Amino acid sequence: MTGGQRRPRSEPGGFVPGGDEGAGQAGSRQRPDELGDLLARVARGDADAYAAVYGRTAGQVLGIVLSVVRDPAQSEEVAQEVLLDVWRSASRFDPELGSAAGWVMTLAHRRAVDRVRSEQKAAEREQRVASAEIAYDEVTEAVEARLDRERVRRCMGSLTELQRESVTLAYYGGYTYRQVAELLGVAVGTVKTRMRDGLIRLRDCLGVDA
Repeated sequence: MTGGQRRPRSEPGGFVPGGDEGAGQAGSRQRPDELGDLLARVARGDADAYAAVYGRTAGQVLGIVLSVVRDPAQSEEVAQEVLLDVWRSASRFDPELGSAAGWVMTLAHRRAVDRVRSEQKAAEREQRVASAEIAYDEVTEAVEARLDRERVRRCMGSLTELQRESVTLAYYGGYTYRQVAELLGVAVGTVKTRMRDGLIRLRDCLGVDA
């Protein structure tokens, strides 16, 4: 283990995917059940024992995490968290419930699953926020459009009957001045005058700049 890993119990070293070379070599000569003995020593604050545990498990931890998380950068972060968990919670290992390696790998798998779920929930929250914003915009536009229609309707009601009919036929019906005049039975000049006066009144009522 590097010098940075030989720190007091509260500050174990950073994550190194390959682990400590010396610790790994020592681990290859250890008995199958010695990892549990090492964890017992880690629980008592033994930094050397932690170095040995680190060297034996770092690669496997990263492998398990990467198989779940997929993203290499996030996987290294999660693996670091797992190895810190081993340092902090070694006293929770119970050899009667399973092997030490199984305990460490279970920690790794749980951490990896938690990270994936956390990322999924974050993505779902962003999607809900985006959907809410879209819905809000749609409602706002609908309300504004309805208010505009009501304002137009109210202002149209302030026109004389001839003005209202002329404007409605010309702007909503698409008729020409002459066609409006024929439909209403009045002179074309009268239609133009009534429409001009009606549009001026609508402009003032709606508060539209000239």
